Amino acid sequence: MAAYSKYLTVRHSAIAGASAAACALLCLLNKRRAAAQHGKRSGKQALQNNEQKEGKKERAMVDRVFIARICRILKIMVPRTLCKETGYLLLIAVMLVVRTYCDIWMIQNGTVIESAIIGRSRKDFKKYLFNFIAAMPAISLVNNFLKYGLNELKLCFRVRLTRYLYEEYLKAYTYYKMGNLDNRIANPDQLLTQDVEKFCNSVVDLYSNLSKPFLDIVLYIFKLTSAIGAQGPASMMAYLIISGFFLTRLRRPIGKMTIIEQKYEGEYRYVNSRLITNSEEIAFYNGNLREKQTIHKTFRKLVEHLHNFILFRFSMGFIDTIIAKYLATVVGYLVVSRPFLNLSDPRHQNSTHAELLEDYYQSGRMLLRMSQALGRIVLAGREMTRLAGFTARITELMQVLKDLNSGKYQRTMVSQEKDADQQQALPLIPGSGEIINTDNLIKFDHVPLVTPNGDVLIQDLNFEVRSGANVLICGPNGCGKSSLFRVLGELWPLFGGRLTKPVRGKLFYVPQRPYMTLGTLRDQVIYPDTLEDQRRKGISDQVLKDYLDNVQLGQILEREGGWDSVQDWMDVLSGGEKQRMAMARLFYHKPQFAILDECTSAVSVDVEGYIYSHCRKVGITLFTVSHRKSLWKHHDFYLHMDGRGNYEFKKITEDTVEFGS
Repeated sequence: MAAYSKYLTVRHSAIAGASAAACALLCLLNKRRAAAQHGKRSGKQALQNNEQKEGKKERAMVDRVFIARICRILKIMVPRTLCKETGYLLLIAVMLVVRTYCDIWMIQNGTVIESAIIGRSRKDFKKYLFNFIAAMPAISLVNNFLKYGLNELKLCFRVRLTRYLYEEYLKAYTYYKMGNLDNRIANPDQLLTQDVEKFCNSVVDLYSNLSKPFLDIVLYIFKLTSAIGAQGPASMMAYLIISGFFLTRLRRPIGKMTIIEQKYEGEYRYVNSRLITNSEEIAFYNGNLREKQTIHKTFRKLVEHLHNFILFRFSMGFIDTIIAKYLATVVGYLVVSRPFLNLSDPRHQNSTHAELLEDYYQSGRMLLRMSQALGRIVLAGREMTRLAGFTARITELMQVLKDLNSGKYQRTMVSQEKDADQQQALPLIPGSGEIINTDNLIKFDHVPLVTPNGDVLIQDLNFEVRSGANVLICGPNGCGKSSLFRVLGELWPLFGGRLTKPVRGKLFYVPQRPYMTLGTLRDQVIYPDTLEDQRRKGISDQVLKDYLDNVQLGQILEREGGWDSVQDWMDVLSGGEKQRMAMARLFYHKPQFAILDECTSAVSVDVEGYIYSHCRKVGITLFTVSHRKSLWKHHDFYLHMDGRGNYEFKKITEDTVEFGS
C-alpha cells in the first residue's frame, strides 16, 4: 500500500509538473502571438512603407540557396588549396580525430578503473589510475590545440572576408554610392564589422560542432556494432534523420529573425553615432529631449524584437531539449538494453555479473556519447539556421557592391507624372550619358542635371570651359550647384548627353567644411597622398612650408611641433585654418581644374584674394560657388541657375550685374 501511495505521489507530481510547464509555455506563446498581432496592427502602415522602400528581401533558411551562398563566401575565405586557412582546417580535423580517440580511451580506461574498484583489485586500480594521470597532459594539449586552431581560423576567415569586402567597398566611389545613390543597405558599417565577425565565428563553430559529432558517430557505430550489433546504431541514426527534418522545419523563422535583429542593431548604432556626429548642432537647438525620444523609440523597437526572439527560442528550446536530448536518451536506453534483457542472446549467456556490468557500462557510455553527438547535430541545425541569416546579409552586401562597381544601383525614384512631356523627351536611365576624358577642357553637351532619385533640375545643360577661364557659379539654394559638381566629379551618374572632362586625378574638390584626415600635420597638406607619394613626386618639406606660407599658415608648423606631429586636427584647427589648409592641399596637388564650394567663407578678403591670384598664377582653373561680390573680379564667366530649371552661362564684362553681398 505504501509503495502504491508512493507511485501515485510520483505520478501525480509528474503530471502536475508537466501541466504547469505546458500552461507556462501556452501563456508565453499566447503572449508572443498577441504581441505580434498588436505589432501588425500598430505598424501595418509603417511595414508597408518599409517594404516599398526596401523591396523584396532575401529569404534566410537552410536550403539550396543557402548552400550556394555559403560556398561562394567560402571560396573567398579559403582562396587556394594550399593556404594558411587550409592548414588550420587540417589541424582542427586532426585534433578532432585525436580527441575522439581520447574520449574512447577514457571511456574504456574509466570502465576498467570502476571494475577494479568493484572487484577490489588494488593492483589494477593503481595501474589504470596512473595510466589516466599520465595521459592527462596529452589530452589537455589536444583540447587546447583544438581551441587554438578554432580561434586562429575565425581570425583568418575574418581577415580574408574583411579585406575582400573593403576592396570592393573602397573601390572608386562605391562607399559614397552605397550611402547616397543606392538605398538597399542602410548601415554598411554594421555589416562590415559586427556581421562579418559573427558570420566567421558562426561558420567555424558550425564546422567544429558538426564535424566532431559526425566523427563521434562513425567511430561509436564501429565500436557499438561489434558490441551490441548493427540494429542499435541504425535505430539511433534513423531517429537522427527524422528528428532533424522535423526540427529544421520548426526553426525556419530563426533566419529571418536574425536578419531583422541585425537590422535593428544597425539602426540603433546609427542613431547613437548621429548624436555624436551632430552633438554641437543638437546642443545649440537644445534638442536633447527630442534625440532621447528618437533613441528610445529605436531601442524600444529592438527590445520588442529581442523579446519575441527570446520567446521563440524558449519555445524551440523546450522542443529541442525533449527531442534532441531526452527522447534521444530514451532511444539509447531501448537500444542498449536489448542484448542484456534478451536472455537468449548468445553474447551474454556465459558472462559473469562483473563482465555484464563492465560490458554494460562500456556500451552504455559509448551509446550515451553517441546519443549526445546525435543531439549536438540536431541542435546544430539551430545554429545553421541562424548562420543562414548572417549569410543572407553578407551575400546581399556582396551583391550590392558588385552592382555599384558595375554602375548599377537601385533607388526609389520620384514620380514623373506631372512632367510627362519631360519624361518623354528624357527617359531617366542612369548611366546612359557618355564621359570623355580630355585634358584642359570641361564641356557639358546636352547633359540633363538629374538627381539619383530622378528629380530633373535642368533639362538640357550646355556650356564649355577651357583651362585658364575661371567660372563663378551662383543661384538660390536647391538650384543644382552642388548637383553640378557631383556630376562633374562622377559621384552621380549621367542620365544622358556627353560630358568632356579631365580624368579624376586632375579635378580637385574643396568643400566648405574641409576634411582633416587622421595622421600627421604633413598628411593634412598632402592628403590623399602618402609620404612615399610625396617623395616620389620630388616635393620637399620646404615646398610644403611655402604652401602654408602662401595661405598664411606658416606659424602652425612651429605651433603644433613640426610635420610629424599627430593631433585631432578637426578639433585643433579653427574653421578658417581648416579652409586655408585645404587651399594649401590644392596648391600641393596642382590640378587642372578645382571646384571651390564656399571654401573661403571663413577666410579674410585679403587672404582670399591672394589665394585666387596664386591659383591663376600656377595654372589652376577654378569653378567657384560663393556669394561674395569681391570674387567676381577673379573670374571670367558666370553660370547662374534660377532654381526653376533655367540657367545662364555668360562672360563677365563691365556691364555684368554682380550677384551676392
